Amino acid sequence: MWDPSTYLRYGDERSRPFHDLLARVPAERPRAVVDLGCGPGTLTATLAGRWPESRIAGLDSSAEMIARARALAPVRGRAAGAGVPAEPVSFSVGDVRDWLPGPDVDVVVCNAVLQWVPGHQELLTRWAATLPAGASLAFQVPGNFAAPSHRALREVAGRDRWRDTLAPLLREAPVDDPVDYAALLVGAGCAVDAWETTYVHLLPAAGADHPVLAWMEGTALRPVRAALDAAGWADFRAELGVRLAEAYPVRQGQVYFPFRRIFVVARTGARAEENP
Repeated sequence: MWDPSTYLRYGDERSRPFHDLLARVPAERPRAVVDLGCGPGTLTATLAGRWPESRIAGLDSSAEMIARARALAPVRGRAAGAGVPAEPVSFSVGDVRDWLPGPDVDVVVCNAVLQWVPGHQELLTRWAATLPAGASLAFQVPGNFAAPSHRALREVAGRDRWRDTLAPLLREAPVDDPVDYAALLVGAGCAVDAWETTYVHLLPAAGADHPVLAWMEGTALRPVRAALDAAGWADFRAELGVRLAEAYPVRQGQVYFPFRRIFVVARTGARAEENP
């Protein structure tokens, strides 16, 4: 179960990759824009500001996240005027594995969700094949699964007490490198812009919990928390916290937390040039 408040604990740090991704999307007046894995909707709402005449929709598998998104103040996805009524951003519960673009979807955004979907490469090629020519498919995924934080997570989960329960939930390499994604989507007929960035997040060391532990509770630790009872979770959390404190020491009142992310913007315009 997703907890929107926990996820939004580091809202500024989590939102920056979204905006960096969208800055490379070339669409000017898309007919429809879909945010897959929209979470609590705060970032989806900003799409209406960039494309005020477009139909904006958000989809997420978490009912808790969608409830939070729907509780946002009404955001208009179409500029009022000329007799055209304003249209709010819409949010719905759904699984990205079942989603297919409609004929008017010109932009698809997938922000930090595909790492949760085994075999998502097949989804990317399916979407690329069904999007209209000239559409943009933009996604970013965390690329920090070899970082000390995730190595510590897998090592603690591999202890005898938790191995049988947790080992199936944690994958060492759930995402590809930028070159692999680029090759996949070029092969699907897209023009591709792919890159990676390592952010250095400065997390204040305030409160009893180590800040990297607090960060991970919003994402990577979610399936672990769901799989353990209260006592097991408390013990797991305490042991992981010790490991994280060793890997990320507090310096000058804060923790320096490097975080690699992988970005791809694929445009189906390559097919448009072949079939004018």
